[in-house]
Amino acid sequence: MTSQPGTGLSGTGGPGEPPCLAVIDMQRVFGEPGSPWLAPRFAEIVELVRRLAEALAPKVVFTRFVAPAVPHGAWRQYYEQWPFALQPPDAPIYELAAPLAAMAGPTLDATTFSKWGPELAARAGGGPLVLAGVSTDCCVLSTALAAADAGATVRVVSDACAGVDDESHAQALHIMSLYGPLVEVVTVADVLGGARPA
Repeated sequence: MTSQPGTGLSGTGGPGEPPCLAVIDMQRVFGEPGSPWLAPRFAEIVELVRRLAEALAPKVVFTRFVAPAVPHGAWRQYYEQWPFALQPPDAPIYELAAPLAAMAGPTLDATTFSKWGPELAARAGGGPLVLAGVSTDCCVLSTALAAADAGATVRVVSDACAGVDDESHAQALHIMSLYGPLVEVVTVADVLGGARPA
């Protein structure tokens, strides 16, 4: 599956509608020591992301950032800076990290930082879009703001996200909090508490 830019599709977050969890780019390229794109706290959030995915199933979408076959526009300069990443979507670096790979099923793949588009909007339906994953200051941020612009109710799970460093993570969360009430920064405990049956 591939995400494409879209307009007019949004999650309105109506009362009683279940949330959709989008697990953003929990891939080996962002989690393995030695990777140029390592998010240092990746390993610390894996279990929290797994718990969220288990609690919010079946409305869970795992996304992957993958390289285009041929970069265009400014992406050409991007991949000149990161030539190691010009690998096909089935390359090991783009695989989901364990243990998340076993629970993911088909992924929503995109060559863009934002994963928002018609596919994710359709999966979210009318409920809130809950975001977890990496990196807070890039793909999570890009997805959150694009979804909010489309009218989705977005909840970013702060302690189930990781950035390129702690300062960037905190700054990105602060920026997203400024978009309230379209974007709300929450915790795993907030989400799991709301997911428990009454």
